[in-house]
Amino acid sequence: MKAKDFEHQFDDDVDLTASLDLSKAKRVLQEQKRVNVDFPTWMIESLDREAGRLGVTRQSIIKVWLAERLEKSATTHPSSGAR
Repeated sequence: MKAKDFEHQFDDDVDLTASLDLSKAKRVLQEQKRVNVDFPTWMIESLDREAGRLGVTRQSIIKVWLAERLEKSATTHPSSGAR
């Protein structure tokens, strides 16, 4: 498919998933790296309660809360720079 045709179909809200090779797709700045963090038991219990209340996993709530805090910090201290 030519780029021009792709753009027209995209603009017309056509589902283009079948036209894409997603096997090598990467999300920019979203590469995963595993880390281990030790938390006190009370913190794990609180995280699990909140995750259960929201219907998400413990890992998801940690990621969301950390991302929110880092974004807030970046807007408050823009000269710090991201890593």
